[in-house]
Order: sequence, then C-alpha cells, then structure tokens
Amino acid sequence: MKTAVQKAFMAVALIALYVASAWGNDVIKVGAGAGAPTENILKPIKEPFEKATGMQLSIVSAGVKAALLDLDADTIDAAAAGMAFPDWMNFMKKEGAEVKDTSKYLPVVLGKDRIAVIINKENPVAKLSKEQLQKIFSGEVENWKAVGGGDMPILVCWGQLQQGTNNTFIKQIMDGKAVTKDVLAVSSAHEVHNAVVANPSAIGFGPGGIVNETISAPAIPDISRDITLVTKGKPTPKVQKLIDFILGEGKKYIRQ
Repeated sequence: MKTAVQKAFMAVALIALYVASAWGNDVIKVGAGAGAPTENILKPIKEPFEKATGMQLSIVSAGVKAALLDLDADTIDAAAAGMAFPDWMNFMKKEGAEVKDTSKYLPVVLGKDRIAVIINKENPVAKLSKEQLQKIFSGEVENWKAVGGGDMPILVCWGQLQQGTNNTFIKQIMDGKAVTKDVLAVSSAHEVHNAVVANPSAIGFGPGGIVNETISAPAIPDISRDITLVTKGKPTPKVQKLIDFILGEGKKYIRQ
C-alpha cells in the first residue's frame, strides 16, 4: 500500500510531467544561419511572436549546414538560411553533406536581405567598388590608404557561422577569387559587428540588420538574397503559425 507521502509525490511528478509535455508542445525550435535569418527575422520577431501566440521560439544559430542536418535528424522543427533553396542545396553538396532527395523539404521565402559592408566609424571611406572589395577580401590590398582611407592596415573580420551571407558575398562579389585566410575569425554577424566597433582598421559584412549608429556602412554594389525557411514535409501547425506571423503581422518587426 502506498503511503500518503508516496501518493503526494506521485501526484506532483505527474503534474510536472504534464506541464513539461505541454510546454514542449508550445516550443518551436528553429536552426538558422547566424546572419540574416537570425539577425533580420528570428530575433526581431521572437518577443512579439511569443506575446501574440503564447508559444516559445527557440533559435539555434549554429550555421545553415548544421541547421539542415538537425532538421533531417528531427531535432528541430524548421531550418532557415540567408540564401535561395537551390543555393542552399548546392552549398550542402560543397560541404560534403549533399541532400539526395530535396523533395522531402518544403521551402518558403520569408523575405529578402541586402548584405551590408561595415567599417569602424573612425574610417572615412564612404564608398567601395566591387573591384576594391575583391582586393580587400582577397588580401591583395592590405592598407586602407589604397582605397581612399587612412594609412593603417586592413583587418578583415569573418563570421564563420553566417554561411549563407558568406556564400552570397563570395558568389556576387569575389568572381572566383579566394578569400584571404588572414582574417579575424568570429562566429556570428553580431560578433562581426562587435569586432568592427572595437577595431578602427576593421572591415566586415553581414545582413542589413546589423547596421546601426555604432558603425559606418560605405556605399557598395547591391548584394541581395532570399531568406528561406524549410520544413521536412508539410509544416506542423505550430511552425505554420510562425510562418504566418512572419509573413503577416511580423513584417513590421523584420530588419532589411
């Protein structure tokens, strides 16, 4: 026979299990690139989405390769990248993680982003051409003086987990030139921003959402791309709520 204490303990345990299960059903876990999907869309809409729906949005900004692998393993509900779906699949192939059956994924374009090049506020450079960007990011030009700036070395900041952003920049700007290996390697677009703020000689790039009054963004050629969310099969009802919010009420919170 169970004692009163044992019965009480079991009741509390059952309630805790129920609450945990109910809470888990209200969590949407999205894996994403650490550039445009995170900075332009998921972070800005997180709080208003949670207030509007009572659901929790969990953002895992570990890069677009990890996001798709996690989606395939069913450990997240959706994955997001700062690139069109065909470009994403090509990227996975280059990374040694080719998707054999792309039909199992359903993509939806959440918005568009223009990539911004950012420099420290002390840097007077107001404009950079495609050729100048190629020379800077390939390491051919190593001093700001060569592109109209002061006499100081160029520090290239590279966000390793903003893979969609990097892929688009390389595709649209570099024209086959390799990016220099002499970079300050950080993880996310947010960290690229912070590195540029902290270093007068720094340059980096990221989604348009990272531009604010703490840095300068010289005029550059247009670099734009889709921001895509994919699900494995048809979106679950909770993911569909997220998509509907982003494409509807959430538009006013999105950074572009």
